[in-house]
Amino acid sequence: MDINDNIESPLHIKISFNKLLQQYETLVSSKDAFIANKAKGILDIAKQYPELRDGVSDVSTIKKREKEIAFILQDTFSPLLTNNEIKTAAAPFHDLIFNASERFKDIIKTAGEDFKLEIKNIAEDDTYIVACAIILSFCHGFHINFKRPFYYEIPDANGIMRYYKILYNADFCEITPNENAPEITNEDYNELLDNFENIELWKKKFPPNSYTFKGFAISNIFDVTDDQSISNIKSNLISDEKSMKSELIESFHGIFSSLFGIKDLKVGFSIYNEEDDVFERIYGEGMSSYLLGEDETKKCADALCSFSYHRLLKENKVFSISNIDADSKCSMGEAPHITSLKKQGIKSAIFAPIANDDGLMGIIEIVSTKAQELNSINANKLADVMPYIVSAVERSKKEEENLIEAIIQKECTSIHSSVHWRFVKEAKNFIKSDIFGEQASFKKIAFENVYPLYGQMDIKGSSEARNLATKKDLSLQLNVAKSIFEKALQIESLPIYEQFIYQIDDYLSGLNQFQVDSEQQISSFFKNEMETAFEHMKVLKDLKPEIESYFNSIDDKVDVLYNFRKQYDDTVALINKSMAALLDKKQVEAQKMYPHYFERFKTDGVEHNMYIGESITKEDSFNPIYLYNLRLWQLQVMCEMENDFYQMQPEFPVALDVASMVLVFNQPLTISFRMDEKQFDVDGTYNARYEIVKKRVDKAHIKGTSERVTQKGKISIVYSQKQDEIEYLQYIKFLQAKHYVDADVEIVELEDLQAVTGLKAIRVSVLYHKNEVDKAFYTYDDLMTEIKA
Repeated sequence: MDINDNIESPLHIKISFNKLLQQYETLVSSKDAFIANKAKGILDIAKQYPELRDGVSDVSTIKKREKEIAFILQDTFSPLLTNNEIKTAAAPFHDLIFNASERFKDIIKTAGEDFKLEIKNIAEDDTYIVACAIILSFCHGFHINFKRPFYYEIPDANGIMRYYKILYNADFCEITPNENAPEITNEDYNELLDNFENIELWKKKFPPNSYTFKGFAISNIFDVTDDQSISNIKSNLISDEKSMKSELIESFHGIFSSLFGIKDLKVGFSIYNEEDDVFERIYGEGMSSYLLGEDETKKCADALCSFSYHRLLKENKVFSISNIDADSKCSMGEAPHITSLKKQGIKSAIFAPIANDDGLMGIIEIVSTKAQELNSINANKLADVMPYIVSAVERSKKEEENLIEAIIQKECTSIHSSVHWRFVKEAKNFIKSDIFGEQASFKKIAFENVYPLYGQMDIKGSSEARNLATKKDLSLQLNVAKSIFEKALQIESLPIYEQFIYQIDDYLSGLNQFQVDSEQQISSFFKNEMETAFEHMKVLKDLKPEIESYFNSIDDKVDVLYNFRKQYDDTVALINKSMAALLDKKQVEAQKMYPHYFERFKTDGVEHNMYIGESITKEDSFNPIYLYNLRLWQLQVMCEMENDFYQMQPEFPVALDVASMVLVFNQPLTISFRMDEKQFDVDGTYNARYEIVKKRVDKAHIKGTSERVTQKGKISIVYSQKQDEIEYLQYIKFLQAKHYVDADVEIVELEDLQAVTGLKAIRVSVLYHKNEVDKAFYTYDDLMTEIKA
């Protein structure tokens, strides 16, 4: 078999010792007789086997001449150093090794019969290109710095991966072009400089076997496991994707095993919470803490003994335990960390503080299931890696702080994506001013000439419904209390019991004319008078069960009987959650049509504001068609929300109704972000008229009547301009064709509001279907009949 078989390379390889033999030819004339005689002996061997000078590529011939080759290479492979040096002679870019030191042979033998030696950090295509780069330098005088460190990864007897760096000696190599080698010009060279990854281009300039390599390469190999382990730790920690995550911890087990030369080491972390003086677990798959064991958090004083506590937290120094079983006997259960580690089957451990100038941030825990494998001596290996771990934890903590701030911003002071660019711009200007020593201030953020859209789905009669629930709760609680006092009066005839019964009857009577302060007065009576009496009356044996039953019925959070009110509050919460979720889902689609500002609020129902205009989009692309599209979208979504609401209504604890309204404002206005309130609001006196209408219009009556403009089963579109009426009647006609709304369109005038006159409203009934399967359309009255049937 030829060594060039089954490989693709621009080099046709021949193992030759010509250049080495040429050096011996000069040594024959040496005045040192010993040197001259050795050179003559080597040249005599070479003369007997001319193929060793001319070059040979047949593998069997090379193996047949291994003894002679070893003799020729005796000066480069000293027998005195063979058990110490890791060294090989081989064909370049090939796995054929024809001479090696004894130590190298032992390393390969220990790795096992199935182990295949290969350079780990070079791709197959790169091997071809590196060979081309060598040719450029050897044959064409283009000096390219293509050198880079190459490594072997070889397991030792314990299965621990060790890393070996390869240094090549190419002093004994010759490269000559063959007949099929194309000429390489400056233009070719310039082209190749910018196309390292274009393997086809390299093969075009340097076809396979277009050059002949004669010689051999000597590889000087060094065990750099410690250096490589530190480098791997650094690389893993630098990676943004892996920093302090479960993948990093998984890789740490193997990396630290290599660094310490100990199989199956495990790595854990504990985060230090300085405020509470506790250790906390890092959450994530594969994350462990051997200090905490099964606990999520633990007081530092409860996790460590006084010595280890002072060593880690006060001195910020490494703490090690070489024999946990022995220390367990000595401490007699008084050292909590020893007890915890022993329980987990750990025999030796190192705890290293992760600390910076600000103090302790956490603990890295390295543990082994064998005694004395980890100790105060090899703990010093951590000195070279701790700076990288500290940096990673600092970055991780900063990322967590940023994430917390981002969540707060999203959940509490959210900046809508459509206007986020403007806040980023101002923030950059703020930073720029600060860097240049100027007075930094966050300038006012405003958007001019934007069109507003407002809509709400309001719970109909929410005040009356809550008042009714409150009256039911208070009446129930009063009657229970009254029965206890009546029974107490039979046991012991005390006038105070009669007084309480009288007062309860008075409150029950007053519930028929429920006032704003009735709830507060009765709750105060329960808390300050009645419950005090009940505590006293517990001594009466016959009353104790009833009094305990009474207190058990009181809600711990609100401190009153909270039954019917809870059903109402739960219903409102469910309505708001469901309707807001639907609106948010629909908004994603609307933003794709044309970007616009959107915000919603949960009250007794769900309200939403939208603003659309060129100043928000930052692009010269706005057209009124996008405004009309968004208005139609809003009407459609309101109809869909109505349908979703009534499909879910039977599941609600309390049967409530909703009424939907859209407010039309046909003039553009200016909105600005109010820093104190963390929200957008309209600017200017004229624009304030829009806000006044928003706040009051849903309570407005139709002129000359006591009927509210908003009604259950209908959508009310409030406007003031004739052109708005014409526009929305067109939308309604379209929605009628789509079976969103009924044919009972009416136009009504509204009573005057404060400083606002001339408002009108279009009202039209929504068409419903009972569920997603049943696509028959119903009016509100039809739907209620069907639901109750």
